[in-house]
Amino acid sequence: MRRLSPSLQGILLGIVASSLIACSPEPPEQRKQTATPIAAFEVTRRDLSRPLRLAATVEPAVVISLAARTEGTVREILVEEGDRVEAGQLMAQLDVAEAAAELSRAKAVMASAQLDFTRATELKRRGVASQIEYQAADVALQVARSERELWQSRVDYGRIEAPRDSTVVMRHIEPGEAVEAQDTLFDLADLDHLVLRPGISELDVVHLQVDQLLPVSVDALPELDLEGRIRRIFPAAIGASRLITVEVTLPGNAWDEGIRPGFLARIESAIDRRPNTLVVPAAALGSEGIQQYLYLIENNTLVRREVEIGITRDRWVEVLGGVEAGDMVLASSPIDMLDGQQVQIVAQHD
Repeated sequence: MRRLSPSLQGILLGIVASSLIACSPEPPEQRKQTATPIAAFEVTRRDLSRPLRLAATVEPAVVISLAARTEGTVREILVEEGDRVEAGQLMAQLDVAEAAAELSRAKAVMASAQLDFTRATELKRRGVASQIEYQAADVALQVARSERELWQSRVDYGRIEAPRDSTVVMRHIEPGEAVEAQDTLFDLADLDHLVLRPGISELDVVHLQVDQLLPVSVDALPELDLEGRIRRIFPAAIGASRLITVEVTLPGNAWDEGIRPGFLARIESAIDRRPNTLVVPAAALGSEGIQQYLYLIENNTLVRREVEIGITRDRWVEVLGGVEAGDMVLASSPIDMLDGQQVQIVAQHD
C-alpha cells in the first residue's frame, strides 16, 4: 500500500479537525438568545367621543289634511298652492243651498216658538195659563232652537276655513266638483317651523336630551351652517328597526334661508364626549378570567402588566389604570408571548 506524503497527511488531518469542531455543540453559556420580532405601540391619548352621523328629510312641523265636513258641490275656491292663510280665513265655499233653506225654515219656526213662549209666560203670570201649558211652550222653544242650530252648522260646514296659520301645499278640488263628507280638500303645512325626524340607534339616543343643540347641514345649500335643537325624543322604537325617532327643530329663519320640505339634511356631531382618553389597541389586550393584561416593552424585554379598561370604540380601548402615556406596549395579541421574553421592535403602530 502506497503511503501518503507527510504534507498530504497534515492537510487531511486539518480538514477532519475542522469538521469535528463545526459539528460539536456550542456550550450553553456561549449561545445568544434569539429576539422575537414584534410590532409596538406607544400608549397615547385620543378622542374617543362617539360620532353621530344622520341623514333625514326636512319636514314641516305640522301637516294638516283639511277634509270636508259635509257633502256638496264646490262653488268657489279662494286660495292656490303656495298661498299663506290665517286661522279662520275662508279658503273655499261649498254649495249648501238646501241647508240654507232649511236654516231659514228653522229660524221661522223658532221665531214662532219664541212668541208662543212669551205669550205663555205672560198668561202664566196672570194666572190664566197652567204650568203644563207654560212648560209645553218652553220645550217647543228649545226644540226650535236646536233645529236652528243644526241647520246653522250644516250651512257653516259649507265654509272651508283655515284651522290655523299655515301654507297651502296641495289643492285637491276644482270648482264644480262634487265632494263627500271626509274627502280631503287641501293639504296645509306650517312652513315657519321646519323639522327633521331621523331614526336613531338605541346606542346613540341614550346620549341625547331635549333642548340639546346639533349642527345641521343641507345638501342643497352647503354654504349654510345651521344649528338644530332637539324638541322631543319619541318614547318607543319604530317596529322591528329598534330606531327611536328624534325631532330636531331647525332655526326659525330656515324657510327664509331657502330651505324647503323634502331637502336632504345631515347631522354630524360627537356624543358621549371623551376628548382626551388614554388608549391602547384592542388587539394588544389579553384576558385571563375577568382580568385584562398586556405586555410592556422595557429594554427589549416583555413585562406583563394587568390593566383596568373602560369603553371600546372602533379598534381602541380606554385604559383606566396600569399604564401611562408614553409607555411602549406589544401591539399584537399577547397570547403566545411570555413574561421576560426577549423581543426586537421591527414596526411601530400609530
